[in-house]
Amino acid sequence: MDLSDFDYDLPRGRIAQEPAARRDEARLLVAARAERHRRIADLPELLEPGDLLVLNDTRVVPARLLGRRPSGGALELLLVEAVAGDVWRALARPAKKLRAGDVCTLDGGLLTATALERERDGAGEGGAGWTVLLEARGPGGGIAERIEACGRMPLPPYVRRSPDDARGEADRQRYQTVFAREIGAVAAPTAGLHFTPELLERLEEGGVERAFVTLHVGPGTFRPVEAERIEDHRMHAERFVLPQACADAVARCRERGGRVIAVGTTVVRTLEACADERGALLPRAGSTDLFILPGYRFRVVDALLTNFHLPKSTLLMLVCAFAGRGVVLDLYRVALEAGYRFYSYGDAMLLEDGGRSVARVAQGGRAT
Repeated sequence: MDLSDFDYDLPRGRIAQEPAARRDEARLLVAARAERHRRIADLPELLEPGDLLVLNDTRVVPARLLGRRPSGGALELLLVEAVAGDVWRALARPAKKLRAGDVCTLDGGLLTATALERERDGAGEGGAGWTVLLEARGPGGGIAERIEACGRMPLPPYVRRSPDDARGEADRQRYQTVFAREIGAVAAPTAGLHFTPELLERLEEGGVERAFVTLHVGPGTFRPVEAERIEDHRMHAERFVLPQACADAVARCRERGGRVIAVGTTVVRTLEACADERGALLPRAGSTDLFILPGYRFRVVDALLTNFHLPKSTLLMLVCAFAGRGVVLDLYRVALEAGYRFYSYGDAMLLEDGGRSVARVAQGGRAT
């Protein structure tokens, strides 16, 4: 398959710069229903007793730190993951102007970052990645507390904010799910942003169970696919945990004939990475670079709630694998014509009947 097979035209004005006024007021395009145009708040009417919602409870780190290099020049660090203690992998801008040993002042002196080593790409060239040592300066708590207090939310590049934008505090609330618990992501699992505590309560009252996985979304989620033949693309790895409670919830769902509904592509990757050939889940923690393309046989997921994704992205390819490329691109066309808002702060779609596997029916699961 060619990269161009997953392209579409998106006017810049359709990229949501703000979330909906209320999380569950976002629009919802429902596939395979006569009444396609709904709201997230309508989910209790669309899902059925016995269904299982699986959500990603990762918590976004306010990982964007601003400061100055020893020369006085501006520096921006995006913390990617802790390596050991207070040593972190980070993306630096401008990376090429840093030198090993540079001690940089962050956020007015509350933190310093000592540049340790620049990462190299496959050709041995220096990239944007650096290993840095973070140190706290003066009173005011440890490293984690200062990152939480001083860092800015790592909004995706298509959501435009100035460094001192007054909306920063609002983004801290809205670029985080209401059920976020496990700290470690540098991007939000955006399909989960639409849920409110009240909506979750209504779903539970309607007989819809919920379970959680953790997948820490990394900056690679925004990395463009550069290979013209998409099978040649190498997926970034992301850390995950699939707990026993989630595996048990999926097993109960299967027994009662319900549907496993993944909230977002991160949940899909986690569930499918932990499934055996018959769809049974093995609870475990690790990392996955699973790249789901059209032709993939889904073992666990029966339905998918997801936002609208970038052209030529691995996320769009996953959605096309689930419901069919032609179906998905036609739904995107419908969404554009109907004025839906796209990407992280945008609207969503519900794909209910894609990805049905022979193994699912053999296990006694309901095929609709």
